[in-house]
Amino acid sequence: MNSPERSVYLDHAATTPMVPEAIAVMTEELARTGNASSLHASGRAARRTVEEARELIAERFGARPSEVVFCSGGTEANNLAIKGLYWSRLAQDPARDRIIFSAIEHHALLDPVTWLAKHEGAQVDMTPVDSAGRILIDELRASVDAAPSRVAAITTMWANNEMGTIQPISDVVQIAREYDIPVHSDAVQAAGYVPLDFAASGLDAMTITAHKLGGPVGVGALIIRREIDATPLLHGGGQERDLRSGTIGVALIAAFAKAVDVTLARQAETVVRIEALRQRLVDGILQVVPDAIVNGDPLPGPDHRLPNIAHVTFPGCEGDAMLMLLDAQGIECSTGSACAAGVPQPSHVLLAMGYDEVAARGSLRFSLGHTSTEADVDALIAALPAVHQRALRANLVRTTS
Repeated sequence: MNSPERSVYLDHAATTPMVPEAIAVMTEELARTGNASSLHASGRAARRTVEEARELIAERFGARPSEVVFCSGGTEANNLAIKGLYWSRLAQDPARDRIIFSAIEHHALLDPVTWLAKHEGAQVDMTPVDSAGRILIDELRASVDAAPSRVAAITTMWANNEMGTIQPISDVVQIAREYDIPVHSDAVQAAGYVPLDFAASGLDAMTITAHKLGGPVGVGALIIRREIDATPLLHGGGQERDLRSGTIGVALIAAFAKAVDVTLARQAETVVRIEALRQRLVDGILQVVPDAIVNGDPLPGPDHRLPNIAHVTFPGCEGDAMLMLLDAQGIECSTGSACAAGVPQPSHVLLAMGYDEVAARGSLRFSLGHTSTEADVDALIAALPAVHQRALRANLVRTTS
């Protein structure tokens, strides 16, 4: 049995451990004093650290430094993107009151869009997905073509956080370009595993965050074209192009940049290693639980799915029960988005893919990362048969009582 002190961590899609290089940089910067907005020597030194980090992140993601706007993380960046674009476009043209978004967005985008509909009168159109969790591009086109002059913005995540399914971003951009509609993509999950080039993508805005890349929690960025107007959420000192006021977290940003540098330098070899681990995990699960169903796109590669996520349905089981039983064995995974953890409701992603509520509740997400090993995968496979049987019995008792 694995003890909690020696846990097997299979929840890297929720957050992945910081790389040692980022920890070292952050530790060093935390010992320094200096507000990056101050004009004295300490302030100028802090500003230099921030701008060097901005330049590195921009270069690695195919953007201009002035397009990198630092935020507190993916949630804030997504809120700034969709609300900022909507309010700006609506102010320019009151007829532009529509937002088009995919049915499988993370709650960090789903909830802001829902809020805009409830509180700001936005008209929202949800693009459906196929059984692999990929948006139906013809449905998106039909939605746009129905009233293109009313669309304020389109947002489609680059890769889904539960399935790992990669979306046809270039097709989305091509449709939007025909009508001069700005496009945003939440690339939080994709950034560490798929080569991203902001300029080449044709996107107008893109979200990334540090803690999915081996950096610290509490810092991320909205990469947004200089030519795009967006209404800020926060008002104050006018930092970050006046799009995100607030004292700049120098240590967080420096560690973010170092994590990006290290992770992207190793990306190609990491993808190969992690894909092999995922295959070992999937093969092992199907061997010990033959009726398990692996969801999402079965094909690997940057046009299909991420290499690190395996989403599995266990018929006749409750995912929450299996999660807790595995946790008692020191094996940590999730039932989907960590932001929805503890909420007794089926995954909206699986429902959008056509699963019923029973199947949607009986699924687990196993996600690998840079610290994952064959021993981690083997520990899960060893524990799974007994956990599966206990979960089946518990569900049988619950449904017959």
